[in-house]
Amino acid sequence: MTVSDNNNQTTNTAPALALYGKMLTFSRLQFSTDDLSAIEAQLAETLSNKSSNIPILIDSDVEQDLSALVELLWSWGLQPIGVVTGVLDDQAREQRLAIFPADGKRIERIIPSKKAPTTPNKPAEDSNKDSASDDNVKDVTATNERETKTTVSEMPADTLTSAQHITSLIYDQMLRSGQSLNHVGGDLILTNSVNSGAEAITDNSLHVYGRAQGRLVAGATGDKDARIFCQVFNPSLVSVAGTYCLRDNLPEHVIDKPVQVKFIEGEGLVFTVMDEA
Repeated sequence: MTVSDNNNQTTNTAPALALYGKMLTFSRLQFSTDDLSAIEAQLAETLSNKSSNIPILIDSDVEQDLSALVELLWSWGLQPIGVVTGVLDDQAREQRLAIFPADGKRIERIIPSKKAPTTPNKPAEDSNKDSASDDNVKDVTATNERETKTTVSEMPADTLTSAQHITSLIYDQMLRSGQSLNHVGGDLILTNSVNSGAEAITDNSLHVYGRAQGRLVAGATGDKDARIFCQVFNPSLVSVAGTYCLRDNLPEHVIDKPVQVKFIEGEGLVFTVMDEA
């Protein structure tokens, strides 16, 4: 979780860096061939000049000479910043390029394991009292352990991974203009408002129980099952799984209403007034 002020302020104890989220637009180039001549011919038909300076992601279904492909794209005024995970992952790591998740996938994040609670030593006077029931307690404990192991072993692997990796964050303060709240690894729950000029970003679902006027982003790493829930919906931008809508394009009937926003394949963002659902 990161909260940062974007307003220009000079302090004597300024940190060396600040991590905050911003909505950035990347174009994706999908490749179905490793023939650089064919690729360059297609670029010549598609681009009107070699000075567009468009940041792009490389998405390839086939093996590429990634170094040569990157050089070709730069020569046409494109700026490769990374690849979509797949056959080019190893080459991307060698060249220090970013690796982005595929559509509909969320980045897994490890949550530190919790320490098992320690049991305090029993007082000496209680030891004799408890000794008679020790055997029964051991039997019950052993039974519970067997039941737990059986239950866990029967759970699907993806269920276990999801349960271990997802942690929601509850944030009680108001997000003021110029602030960015970025949470990864679980739902982001805001009990206060998001002011105009602020942004709330999460890779899972976003819940805003106050007035939502800033930029609202759910499924930031491509999770198409993510949703946005707002009590008073009036954002400057709303985005789910990379599909976004600006304030001017929002349906008028959802403004200032309790709203759910979700992504549906083939339809885009769908806005539902919750008290009318």
